[in-house]
Amino acid sequence: MAIQLSHFSSSSTALYSFDHKISYFSKWVTGIHFRRQLRNHFELKSTNGYPLNAVPMQDEGSAAKTLEEEVHFPESGEPNSMLSITVVGASGDLAKKKIFPALFALYYEDWLPENFVVYGYARTKMTDEELRNVISETLTCRIDRRENCQDKMEEFLKRCFYHSGQYNSEEHFLELNCKLKERESSKLSNRLFYLSIPPNIFVDVVKCASTKASSGTGWTRVIVEKPFGRDLESSRELTKCLKQYLTEDQIFRIDHYLGKELVENLSVLRFSNLVFEPLWSRNYIRNVQFIFSEDFGTEGRGGYFDNYGIIRDIMQNHLLQILALFAMETPVSLDAEDIRNEKVKVLKSMMPLQLEDVVVGQYKGHNKGGKSYPGYIDDPTVPKDSVTPTFAAAALFINNARWDGVPFLMKAGKALHTKRAEIRVQFRHVPGNLYKRNFGTDLDKATNELVLRLQPDEAIYLKINNKVPGLGMRLDRSDLNLFYKTRYTREIPDAYERLLLDAIEGERRLFIRSDELDAAWALFTPLLKEIEENKIMPELYPYGSRGPVGAHYLAAKHNVRWGDLSGED
Repeated sequence: MAIQLSHFSSSSTALYSFDHKISYFSKWVTGIHFRRQLRNHFELKSTNGYPLNAVPMQDEGSAAKTLEEEVHFPESGEPNSMLSITVVGASGDLAKKKIFPALFALYYEDWLPENFVVYGYARTKMTDEELRNVISETLTCRIDRRENCQDKMEEFLKRCFYHSGQYNSEEHFLELNCKLKERESSKLSNRLFYLSIPPNIFVDVVKCASTKASSGTGWTRVIVEKPFGRDLESSRELTKCLKQYLTEDQIFRIDHYLGKELVENLSVLRFSNLVFEPLWSRNYIRNVQFIFSEDFGTEGRGGYFDNYGIIRDIMQNHLLQILALFAMETPVSLDAEDIRNEKVKVLKSMMPLQLEDVVVGQYKGHNKGGKSYPGYIDDPTVPKDSVTPTFAAAALFINNARWDGVPFLMKAGKALHTKRAEIRVQFRHVPGNLYKRNFGTDLDKATNELVLRLQPDEAIYLKINNKVPGLGMRLDRSDLNLFYKTRYTREIPDAYERLLLDAIEGERRLFIRSDELDAAWALFTPLLKEIEENKIMPELYPYGSRGPVGAHYLAAKHNVRWGDLSGED
């Protein structure tokens, strides 16, 4: 049956009037390659006949609808296959707050196949109905299709089941396997295990799941949550142990920041816009900043954090992954391995971090506006003599022809004055600027800056110099901006939704490969050992401040000014 994409929205009612099974069969047949073609978008055309990388003229104020918004098909197998998703650690916060809601969102938007089942697995004793009650408390619906929300919730919850067992018990995983087989019946079995558990039991679970509960007819994949070790040695040991039971292609190391909309758009912005790619080098870019800040502390949850610290928790994974995507050369294609190859090249071109290029801090108690804010060591779950950094700033350098000499600055911290995550690209000064007198002596304030704000309120904006209307010659800075909230009416999917869907489809480009993980740890391990062995004391900064003063000296050392301190954003 041929499906006319150009008028799908008006013909969708007719499609669904067919028998339910025939409808799903046509979806599967058409959808086998649809999402991958959508990503590659070399030959697909949009509903108005334009190529997807063309920008047609629109009426003022209208929002462009992409092809993906108008039609999409689930893809993860044949119509007679069954997708079984097992969330290991189903009673934990991550599962309840992120994983189950993401799975429901995919189901709500019709991205999951017709035949799927979700199992929760944990040590907690619980019935199927009790699990459904726990899950239902965190489920939300998409704002544009609210009317059938309750029906969808009930349908989704009917597919959720629970099995209680020990994480190192082959017998309990064998029991899970029997339950999965019962649900799968005679269908082709595809199984996805999400390890929402502490890293010290990863290997036990993988061993039991692989030997006793893997698929005998389809694929078996395992999503592994960070942290992937504490240093290069422990990371390699973890990878070695996992590969005793899984191949590299079965392991999906998840970093949820890579699933954020603005990170996904980073490559599109650069490689699909002629105006940016020629500027993406040392010739035009003066420095690049990766900034992550939270306006709250550990708040009674410092037990985990104190064992890792801000460098391991944020910089070595989230920020470094975004840096690799930002700085990589143009990949041969959008294939996962081509993209990951380029990321590895960037990481291997970087110099290991030196202590003189790093500042660490720890927040202390502070009174503000009549309210008292506790310090890090005031948290009862944190040792009173802890020197674990809650803030870190670092300068990194890439030794290749494109980026030689350009400082890449990272800054991450807890209990700061604001919550934000962004990439700031500061361009060089205009040579022989004719309007230098109009800017005064501080040319830094007149530097063009491209900002990609990941959260909150996703946005892309370019700071330019502009003449203020009037008879005089007065200049100011203005923003050419794209605010997602005003430009796109659709709700932006959560990062876990995108990454779960990619894992189901076997799309690996946003997941971390073992050699990529090695290269990332090689950069940070010497620094972490030096900080911990020498018990480097972090600089104290007040709760709710802009961080330690040392971060400003670090930036000044490399002739950089932190872009988030200007007060203009």
